[in-house]
Amino acid sequence: MPAVAVVGAQWGDEGKGKVVDILAEHADIVVRFQGGNNAGHTLVVGEETTIVHLIPSGVLQGKICVIGNGVVVDPAVLVEERDTLRKRGLLEADEQLKISDRAHLILPYHRAIDLARERQRGGSAIGTTGRGIGPTYEDKMARDGIRFADLMDETGFDELLRKQVERKNRYLVEILDGEAVDFDDVREECRRMRAELAPHVVDTSVYLDKSLASGRRVLFEGGQGTMLDVDHGTYPFVTSSNTVSGAISTGGGVAPNRIGTVVGMCKAYTTRVGAGPFPTELLDENGERLQKDGGEFGATTGRPRRCGWFDAVVVRQAARLNGLDGLAITKLDVLTGFEKIKVCTAYELDGERIDSFPAGKAAVERVVPVYEELPGWDEEIDRARALDDLPKNARRYVQALEDLTGVPSFLVSVGARRRETILLRNPFAT
Repeated sequence: MPAVAVVGAQWGDEGKGKVVDILAEHADIVVRFQGGNNAGHTLVVGEETTIVHLIPSGVLQGKICVIGNGVVVDPAVLVEERDTLRKRGLLEADEQLKISDRAHLILPYHRAIDLARERQRGGSAIGTTGRGIGPTYEDKMARDGIRFADLMDETGFDELLRKQVERKNRYLVEILDGEAVDFDDVREECRRMRAELAPHVVDTSVYLDKSLASGRRVLFEGGQGTMLDVDHGTYPFVTSSNTVSGAISTGGGVAPNRIGTVVGMCKAYTTRVGAGPFPTELLDENGERLQKDGGEFGATTGRPRRCGWFDAVVVRQAARLNGLDGLAITKLDVLTGFEKIKVCTAYELDGERIDSFPAGKAAVERVVPVYEELPGWDEEIDRARALDDLPKNARRYVQALEDLTGVPSFLVSVGARRRETILLRNPFAT
């Protein structure tokens, strides 16, 4: 059976955690294929809130969780997250969590480099989380990284690590004016992590291939969003990996024809964390209201999210890049009470109307959103379980987003809890 993928269609933070948690009920295996612990997914079940950073959101459904080779992994963070979940009766069996032997390790010197660079940038800081994600991907692409397969090699690992620490310390001290990391401390931490994580390390590409061939249902879970993709996002204010659906093949170790349905996550408005251009950003009471009512604070960093009206240019870009089959629209309830709601339908750039997102930072900063205004609604919608349960203007708004993006809705979220969801179409049934 072909796999299903869930990817972000904006700047991340679209509510992928909740939707993956819901769809995981129909899956056997849930896979993260890129990013690291710079992505946080928030799950609300009943009155309990869970935030996961590395382990796929399907964990609450008791599914097998796979961390693919495209993920960069801070082993200490992963162990802490696994142990926290185990205290709640989850991931009790080692085979419920699998880590690719080809995934790269985030080590203390990566975090140190990340933070030192951001300090040096000063006012030009890009808004990194400081988790060491970027420096780890740099080592990977420079063919100078350390993978789980290396960590498992007890005979050769210490010498490999020693050379790395020596090089990184020279860079930290002489170039970045930072502090060196201690080799013995890093080595000891790695030894502890080897003992903790060895039972989970496998060739996940082979595992997923056999699982798909046998008919098991696999759900791929993206981190961040399309506009943070290192190639297609608002460069340089992006993450360090490819976040689009094409990265599933490279970061998950599966062939492209294994992916059957791609679901694009988008909020009913738009947010982004950190620096970078944001055409529909609201720097007024409407933006403050969206931030407050939407609880727009980062799950990983706690940073406030910048808020703006829905940007159909952005989501159309995501639809094209990801081959979206359907949308999962979240936080529709946050718009309740607005008399009028605006949607960006296109941009004007230097007096010319454009329908796609420019590549250049300077051009993006000059675009002026072209808005369509729609009537709002006052009725509370968190009890709606079908589109017909929504007020007329809320249904009209959902239809407008579908028309403007050219993508039908699979799911509409009307509240933070699992049950506060309108499931229109199950992607595993397509």
